[in-house]
Amino acid sequence: MNPDTSAEQRQPHQILLVDDEKHIRLAAAQTLELAGYEVFTAECAEKALTLLNQDWPGVVVSDINMPGIDGLELMQRIMTIDTDLPVILITGHGDISMAVSAMRDGAYDFIEKPFSSELLNDVVRRAAEKRRLTLENRTLRKALEAQGGIGPRIIGNSLRIQQLRGMIQHIADTPADILIQAETGSGKDLVARYIHEHSNRREKNFVAINCGAVPEHLIESELFGHEKGAFTDAKSRRIGKFEHANGGTLFLDEIESMSLSLQVKLLRVLEERKIERLGSNELIPLDIRVVAATKVDLKDLSERGDYREDLYYRLNVVSLEIPPLRERREDIPMLFQHFALIASAQYQKEVPQLSAENIRALVAHHWPGNVRELRNIAERYVLLGPAYNFEVVGVGESTSSTHRSLPDQVEQFEKLVLEEELSRNSGSLKLTQETLGLPRKTLYDKMKKYGLDKKDYK
Repeated sequence: MNPDTSAEQRQPHQILLVDDEKHIRLAAAQTLELAGYEVFTAECAEKALTLLNQDWPGVVVSDINMPGIDGLELMQRIMTIDTDLPVILITGHGDISMAVSAMRDGAYDFIEKPFSSELLNDVVRRAAEKRRLTLENRTLRKALEAQGGIGPRIIGNSLRIQQLRGMIQHIADTPADILIQAETGSGKDLVARYIHEHSNRREKNFVAINCGAVPEHLIESELFGHEKGAFTDAKSRRIGKFEHANGGTLFLDEIESMSLSLQVKLLRVLEERKIERLGSNELIPLDIRVVAATKVDLKDLSERGDYREDLYYRLNVVSLEIPPLRERREDIPMLFQHFALIASAQYQKEVPQLSAENIRALVAHHWPGNVRELRNIAERYVLLGPAYNFEVVGVGESTSSTHRSLPDQVEQFEKLVLEEELSRNSGSLKLTQETLGLPRKTLYDKMKKYGLDKKDYK
């Protein structure tokens, strides 16, 4: 048999069995086929090498002693194709020390003849799972690269994130001010920077200030600047954030924390596009875009009298809502990989491979701290390695289920499975239909229900 290794025809859990002894080859192939694997056989290393490439989704099981190219040389040649492709060596009684040495050189494991069906299946199962995780990580990295570019990136393929990126692309070059609404830790600062970097203002300054972090008696000077002698400590002229952002973008985070008196002045700046430094009568014209952000409902605040209604409507010309992480769980594996790669570069450490159990735990977690919490855990995972216990920080606990109904959890899981299979099969509906055991119409209906498009996974 010849495996078709094109992106459209890849199948998971494929095994390439290489042995020059026909009876061993056939017996081992039958054992693996009964365990549910798709088995390809080769009587020599030369034939085996013609069946492999870097994206081959399986495991190689090879005898060591073969005429021509032996199992050890085959392993070395496979490593030049893909260093992460697991190779399991079959050894005779006299080959144990040779096999142990081969493991130091990169072999996944070895099995000594005669071996039981249970042992063969157990070693192959572990190797196949390792290969699956390796390919999934590669897929995530490719997806990250596809969303790459210079500057900040909004990572994710969920429908709401795609809609957010689409909205930003539509309004990026307009002069309209923008209001970002999102929970704490959702990435308001990143979205503001993304807007700036994708606008025609990108060559000018992006200036950020957290209105809740600056004392009330200082924030007016921070925003508007001041002249020398404007107040007791004003020993020289100071350019404020508005003026420093002229031509570019000013990001006002936690806009809800502004005092009512300062809100009046901000409204005037937004309407007139002019400022006066404290202690000056000179009007300074501004060419500026203001991006404001809040973690609360400003409309509700304005209705209670705690926020100026006219300022709320002035800011709310264009409103962007960043979904909390728990409402876009399908993006979690990709985001985790993104943050892990950043931490890897920062701390000069390899990114440990996530187990399937850890991925499921990450997706199931409620994420009260949103993307910021996920980044923190990804950094710890890189620093501490596979020994890091996710449950120490509550990831993987079942408490998150109390926040969602059973139908919601079932739908979220179903959507995640569809996403994973479409990604694994490079958008092929035929393969996804086969691997999930779904009728074609059922697959189409479910993809329509969850807003999935095969083109997003090619």
